[in-house]
Amino acid sequence: MSTMNRSLLVDLYELTMADCYLTYRQHAFATFDLFVRQLPKNRTYLVACGLEDVLSYIENLRFSREDIDYLRKQKLFSKDFLDYLKDFEFSGDIWAVPEGTIVFAQEPILRVTASIIEAQIIESYLLNTVNLQTMIASKAARVVWAAKDKAVYDFSLRRTHGLDAAVKVARSSYIAGVAGTSNVLAGRLYGIPIVGTMAHSFIMSFKQELDSFLAYSHMFPGRTILLVDTYNTKRGIQNAITIGLYLKDRGYRLLGIRLDSGDLVFLSQMARQMLDNAGLNYVKIFASGNLDEFKIEDILKKGACIDSFGVGTNMGTSEDAPYLDIIYKVSEVTDENKRFLPTMKLSKAKVTYPGRKQIFRIQDKKGRFIKDIIGLEKETIRGKPLLIKVIDKGRVIYKNPTLKKIRAGLKKNLDRFPKELKEIRSDYYYPVVISSQLKKLTWGLTMQLKNRQR
Repeated sequence: MSTMNRSLLVDLYELTMADCYLTYRQHAFATFDLFVRQLPKNRTYLVACGLEDVLSYIENLRFSREDIDYLRKQKLFSKDFLDYLKDFEFSGDIWAVPEGTIVFAQEPILRVTASIIEAQIIESYLLNTVNLQTMIASKAARVVWAAKDKAVYDFSLRRTHGLDAAVKVARSSYIAGVAGTSNVLAGRLYGIPIVGTMAHSFIMSFKQELDSFLAYSHMFPGRTILLVDTYNTKRGIQNAITIGLYLKDRGYRLLGIRLDSGDLVFLSQMARQMLDNAGLNYVKIFASGNLDEFKIEDILKKGACIDSFGVGTNMGTSEDAPYLDIIYKVSEVTDENKRFLPTMKLSKAKVTYPGRKQIFRIQDKKGRFIKDIIGLEKETIRGKPLLIKVIDKGRVIYKNPTLKKIRAGLKKNLDRFPKELKEIRSDYYYPVVISSQLKKLTWGLTMQLKNRQR
């Protein structure tokens, strides 16, 4: 998506509010927190993702002449506001947790302090970007955990929700520990290993299944994986063995076979025995077909002889939790004397916490994480602060790590959480507590705000 298009990737009310701010609160500044209100069902944690795109967006955000001409034609906006947009650049500060950080409900993933106009205009892009990528990384981390020491590959391209989502899903999944992707564009953009086998249509285009296997192995003798369930799976495995022995005689090795349907436990056990009996014990068994973390965990517990998994739709759309309850709420606003005053929302079941906040992660003497504390930024709390400054006065000051470094960091951090947190079927709750000073501020401000409406 071009920079020009991204500048108008806003909800209309961001612009109408900004126009109004320009007239009535032009010099006001505010702090906004971006966070997930509640974890989805079947989630005990989230993997923060999307920061790299946020930084690129902020750095390049401009309104082109064409953008402003389009807005002028809507006959909604003041001339002063359209003139303001001509020179628009983000000039505020942003704090964020690094990508791959484990986060929980109510914890700020991003914190924006800027002129209230600037902070409002970037809201929708930030929500959209962090929602998708955090949602997918969190799902993929569960799939990778369920597979244990078996590799997982992203096969979701054809089922993801659009072009941009397709490459972001591959990137987010790779951060979460997926070993590669079928998405060639994502491979080029992000350096993710690309993988693939063949489709049933390829096999069906030949007169005999064996002919299709032979043709493919001629073209790719060093990386042949054969799909064996187009007709009869047992016969398909036998044909794959024929090709495996043929390649062996030529000095190559059949890389693997793929099972895409049926009873994967029984079929993988049968395939393993047949391959081993033929002297092809090095041939890997690859499985795909509507898989997710629940199915993978179940078939491995039942003794499936599967070496790796291709996971598509259910991971690439986060099928059981296809969105996050992610919000962007103001926590402080300046008064006429430019003093930041804390504020909060009091709506039933949607109360927010006021002030400029930080997440403090507490660990025990062995380095294991035991709880998080959400406190005010300047509180003295013995714990690791998770939010770091990534943009200073509109300038990106954070250097994005490589994807390999991010995924290695995620794995290392996950290992420091209780095992119960990572179990696929778990109701474990990791302690996230509110600091005493933040509680005190919240209580006092609640009383003040209620009096405003009397």
